[in-house]
Amino acid sequence: MNIVLIGYRCTGKSSVGKRLAEILGWRFLDTDELLEQKVGMSIAEFVLKRGWDEFRKKEKEVINEISDVDNSVIATGGGVVLNEENVKILKKNGWIVWLKAEPDTIKQRMLKDKGNTRPSLKGKDSLDEIKEVLEERIPLYQRSSDFSLDTDSFSVEQLCNAIIKEFQRRIRNGIENAR
Repeated sequence: MNIVLIGYRCTGKSSVGKRLAEILGWRFLDTDELLEQKVGMSIAEFVLKRGWDEFRKKEKEVINEISDVDNSVIATGGGVVLNEENVKILKKNGWIVWLKAEPDTIKQRMLKDKGNTRPSLKGKDSLDEIKEVLEERIPLYQRSSDFSLDTDSFSVEQLCNAIIKEFQRRIRNGIENAR
């Protein structure tokens, strides 16, 4: 069984994922990092050269490649839920946690995140883009997730503790029955 983190960029998937894996003694996998290794360039560079459609194809390849891992915390790209097959593959051996944040929080985190070089999805002001993309994706995140947490006001430790507590509860109750 894996714990899979989904959500918009800068909602804490990588930070929480790394710490969660450390606490559990599990492996941490970041699908964006794996994709960059696979294509030999940054996501921004890849999207600029090949486009978002090609990016989504490569993302699906990465999801397929990691589908058989176990005892891993997997941080996914924000748009992984755009392809329903990705979600089905991840759910086969994963419990999906949606990390949420308010648009203003996301924007502030994006401004602070020096590693956030992702290209614009809509070519708009960042806050307008965040709101628009969230409006499109929230139903997909809701449908895909088994559990969700608001990351606006909590530390990485608090979020990890909440995820572990709920994960253990679901394991005790039978994770499949809890879905």
